[in-house]
Amino acid sequence: MMYSSRRKPVLYFKEERRFLSGKCTIYKLFGLCMVLVLVSLLWLQLSCSGDMSSMTHEDLRGPQPPPPPPCPADGQASAADDPSWGPHKLALVVPFRERFEELLVFVPFMHRFLNKKKIRHKILIINQVDHYRFNRASLINVGYLESGNDTDYLAMHDVDLLPLNEALDYGFPEDGPFHVASPELHPLYHYKTYVGGILLLTKKHYRMCNGMSNRFWGWGREDDEFYRRLRKAELQLFRPHGIDTGYKTFLHIHDPAWRKRDQKRVAAQKQEQFKVDPEGGLTNLRYQVESRQELVISGAPCTVLSTKLECDQSLTPWCLLG
Repeated sequence: MMYSSRRKPVLYFKEERRFLSGKCTIYKLFGLCMVLVLVSLLWLQLSCSGDMSSMTHEDLRGPQPPPPPPCPADGQASAADDPSWGPHKLALVVPFRERFEELLVFVPFMHRFLNKKKIRHKILIINQVDHYRFNRASLINVGYLESGNDTDYLAMHDVDLLPLNEALDYGFPEDGPFHVASPELHPLYHYKTYVGGILLLTKKHYRMCNGMSNRFWGWGREDDEFYRRLRKAELQLFRPHGIDTGYKTFLHIHDPAWRKRDQKRVAAQKQEQFKVDPEGGLTNLRYQVESRQELVISGAPCTVLSTKLECDQSLTPWCLLG
């Protein structure tokens, strides 16, 4: 009898029933198992060969790593190309000596703070490495001279003072020096002529003052003398307004119990500290940069200038103690 092709599965079923209809022996069961195993292996081989033939060349190479990120030129525009950051660039000058635990906090904090305000900047750490007493004013003078032609204004900035109020202005002080850490906001110093902590000036205005006096070895008084220089140069001093955070505007991270300030007044220094230095400043500064290191602290770049100051002991014998 002839069967159509569509009925072959039925014929196969009938033949399978006839095969099982006889006496069921161990040999027949074994043979049936072998047939099923062979059929399964054949089906598996055909399936695998079909899958392999359908794989592309890329599939055979296995999973590939993700493509590299685009170059900066292909990605978002950098701050240098973004007009919303403005045309000016700040040199954040930090007079420094051996206060590394404060530096580790200061650099990343200020870098984030200024970036959030879209202030182009570079942070200069002027590290005094000589054996003389600390001279904050001379180090700021060094920062001015070493700040490069790519910056057009300065921030004279203490390493232990962090701005907490984002409304504080660090922009270009075109109209005159801008005292960010004003007496109404500074956590420690509240007298009217105080200009320390954080002071912004254009390079032009700083040069008009001949910088700061180099006569102040040890801690203090250099800011008071600089206030007189601002007045002599007829520069209008500006301070923040509309800041309602009062003495909580800044975080002062200096620990006086851990780091004692050098407040000694030696010999004639007691009298000289209240006098105006009519000639000293940028014009008589003597120093040597021992090294210049580019560092990154928690993702924030800064430049450390290890600097040796020079002292004319015939003019300022108090640059050394004892």
